[in-house]
Amino acid sequence: MVGQEVALPSGKARARAGFLFAALSATLCLGGCISLPQSEALRADRPAGLPPRVELTQVPFHQQDDFLCGPASLAMAFNAAGVAAANVESVTPMVYLPGRQGSLQAEMLGATRRVGLVAYPLAPRLEDLLRELAAGTPVVVLLNLSLRLMPVWHYAVIVGYDLDKRAVIVRSGKKARDEWSFAFLEFFWRDSDYWSMLALAPGRLPASAQETDFAGAAAALEQAGRRLEARESYRALLARWPGNLIGLIGLGNVEYHLKDMAAAERALRGASEAHPQSAIAFNNLAHVLGVLGRLPEAESAARTAVALEGPTLPEARKTLEAILAQRKQP
Repeated sequence: MVGQEVALPSGKARARAGFLFAALSATLCLGGCISLPQSEALRADRPAGLPPRVELTQVPFHQQDDFLCGPASLAMAFNAAGVAAANVESVTPMVYLPGRQGSLQAEMLGATRRVGLVAYPLAPRLEDLLRELAAGTPVVVLLNLSLRLMPVWHYAVIVGYDLDKRAVIVRSGKKARDEWSFAFLEFFWRDSDYWSMLALAPGRLPASAQETDFAGAAAALEQAGRRLEARESYRALLARWPGNLIGLIGLGNVEYHLKDMAAAERALRGASEAHPQSAIAFNNLAHVLGVLGRLPEAESAARTAVALEGPTLPEARKTLEAILAQRKQP
């Protein structure tokens, strides 16, 4: 069986916290001629379909002590997604890097997958963040609380918003509830390229889900070894986008490893029919048909995979050779 390589987001920033925003710095920064296009866009045109106010009061609060804003933020997001046992102490070993005194984005995403949740980085849009809150999902954001030349990174959890006040509701540092204006959030958020993430229960789609991005998130969950959870996420992906190649191949591979060969065949056959130029789909279908003992069909699929060539050609040739050898056996 051939797997799929999915590029994971890089961990370019570390987060350190345990302090409050400097009021003087904020006043100076926001009082000047600063361009905050997303906040201005929301001021000029309120997004359609959003309730005027949302607050996810059920999201628990974990205090963010020095350098542990990453673990605390993830613990809150994990609790909201159904991992009730998560707390700062249990999450810290998963993400905290003592040498960096913080947590990289890659560790935040990886830890989310290791506990069996979908890690979904949002598009860099404030409107998408608001739509996720309206759908009931808290959002972890990465902020720079200092100057660009001397960044001080901090994770916080957005749990609500008020469109009339043009403000978000936040769990941050030692405050279980704080309110920041959209402009305040955007100013400190922009240096991370507006990085944010969701932790979702398997089978849930983000309100702002994009097909390619969610397919990558589901595949990353499979790569983390969480096959049962990945199966639910692939099914959710395919319910929205039935012909998605990553979803069909991923579901077929997961069903194969979970020893449901009939389900694996259905998914991989669907992949080969929807994507007749996919050598991976035909190779993996051939493998499953071989396991099922349907050798003439397996040989046909394997020959198609070889004829399509591409980077998986060596694997396709091995699959064909194994099937031909199996057919020669008495």
